[in-house]
Amino acid sequence: MNVTIYDVAREASVSMATVSRVVNGNPNVKPATRKKVHDAIERLGYRPNAVARGLASKKTTTVGVIIPDISSIFFAELARGIEDIATMYNYNIILSNSDQNKDKELHLINAMLGKQVDGLIFMGGNITDDHIREFKTSSVPIALAATVDETQETPSVNIDYKEASYEATQLLIDHGNKRIAFVAGPEDTIINTDKIAGFKSAMKNNGHESPEDWIVQGDYSYDSGLEALDQILEMKEKPTAIYVSSDEMALGVIHGAQDKGIRVPEDIEVFGFDNTRLATMVRPTLSTVVQPMYDIGAVAMRLLTKFMNKEEVEEQNVILPHRIIERNSTQQK
Repeated sequence: MNVTIYDVAREASVSMATVSRVVNGNPNVKPATRKKVHDAIERLGYRPNAVARGLASKKTTTVGVIIPDISSIFFAELARGIEDIATMYNYNIILSNSDQNKDKELHLINAMLGKQVDGLIFMGGNITDDHIREFKTSSVPIALAATVDETQETPSVNIDYKEASYEATQLLIDHGNKRIAFVAGPEDTIINTDKIAGFKSAMKNNGHESPEDWIVQGDYSYDSGLEALDQILEMKEKPTAIYVSSDEMALGVIHGAQDKGIRVPEDIEVFGFDNTRLATMVRPTLSTVVQPMYDIGAVAMRLLTKFMNKEEVEEQNVILPHRIIERNSTQQK
């Protein structure tokens, strides 16, 4: 049987209201009485029922976080940023993996709301009309992290993916590359569309072609990077550089090239995106776009706390700065 507040009150010979005041940190309790209640709590192993307290206060101090894949280094760093700020503001996190499956995402949104969370942080791929409908009808605030709502109606934290992609492509062009292949992510996301647009824009502005068959689709995984390289090597005109839209896929590209005796960066330059820890673990170390994953998670959580506590919000769609870092997978000028 679970120990209840009634059991603690009986053990300490006080009222349930007094136990409630002690548990909730109310200062209007005599020190001797407070000690008596704490001693009873310790003896009985009482744990306050967060759900019951939430029903009474209409707050559970709990935030739901829906993430595509916690095993991914990219999303793990985002989640850490969320967790650290949540702890700072005395919120607990309920974390769920969605596998970037639309039906599962919609189910998890409703499941989180059913658990009486005070707010929700969502990370996913393609934000559909169904997602937006759920966001609009939510009884609690929702914020997006590294996820774009094209309508701009849902609060979000991102970087300028198109501009970052342009700068990455421009660097490879400045190194003398005219034939650049691009390993993109899943087709149906706005972020992927922005990255492709930045790549094409840089190529066009420099007078270079970017044929559609030079854009290879992956799924952000290491294996899809290996497969993408195989497709690229089958091209009639071989590229001299490969720009890859995630570090994990870039590792697959580099290792696939090395397995075939292709030297990086001497024979082919490789450029990634994200600047996860993987970028410094691979040899040669990976040149990449620095996307501040931890900061995106932290700022998204802080933004959510503002909405939950009805604080003033100056900008609900935050764009954080990115930068380019050159390492050894590209030629040094």
